[in-house]
Amino acid sequence: MTLGTAKVSLLREKLLVLNSVSVSLKPGEITVICGPNGAGKSTLLMVLAGLLVPTQGKTIIANEDLKRMEPQARAKQIGYLAQGGGVAWDVAVENLIRLGRLPHGDLGEHEVERVIQLLDLEHLRYRPISKISGGERARVLLARVLVGEPKWVLADEPMAALDLSHQKSLLTSFRMAADAGTGIVLILHDLTLAMNYADRVIVLKDGNVVADATPESALRPENIADVWGSDVRWVGRKGKRALVV
Repeated sequence: MTLGTAKVSLLREKLLVLNSVSVSLKPGEITVICGPNGAGKSTLLMVLAGLLVPTQGKTIIANEDLKRMEPQARAKQIGYLAQGGGVAWDVAVENLIRLGRLPHGDLGEHEVERVIQLLDLEHLRYRPISKISGGERARVLLARVLVGEPKWVLADEPMAALDLSHQKSLLTSFRMAADAGTGIVLILHDLTLAMNYADRVIVLKDGNVVADATPESALRPENIADVWGSDVRWVGRKGKRALVV
């Protein structure tokens, strides 16, 4: 099964946000989308999730046009985590996580327990969502996505509110999910995390794909200078690289 776009373009308020972007994603990989502010990263992720319909082109999953899939079927295939996602009701953490099982029509007791342990949420289980920190909320919202056992996890800046310890834990969890066959697609601003944890990096600039390759190739210093306007160099060995600006 693959998830991809066929030469997608998208106009918003007469501005071209994506320009003939074509990507084909494979399960079992961590793909990171990078780029400066306004490059079209979140827009591309929403197109891949079926939340935005492109002006031109289409999104395909398992040889089927995403916009023609029934909502329940799409929810079983794709789990989407928006940046700074809101919560409509002040429910307990455990109950919010359980909502991720709605596409399956069951309580998913085993899966609920698994993600609570995986994301270190046991001590927050019965706490109202309004009484936890921003970083804790980010982990709870991700748990709601993961408990639905989607084939694809699409997450917009999932590390933004997390401390270093939970960033590492979460990235390890994404790696385990990818190794088990789940397709992981993340938007990250931290190029060091992209370099060290991604299997593949897609770099966007002004709504265009300027690189789509391994981290070492996509995030070469010359590419970073062109896209971000910064002269940098990488130090360290593979998997432990640091960016010197």
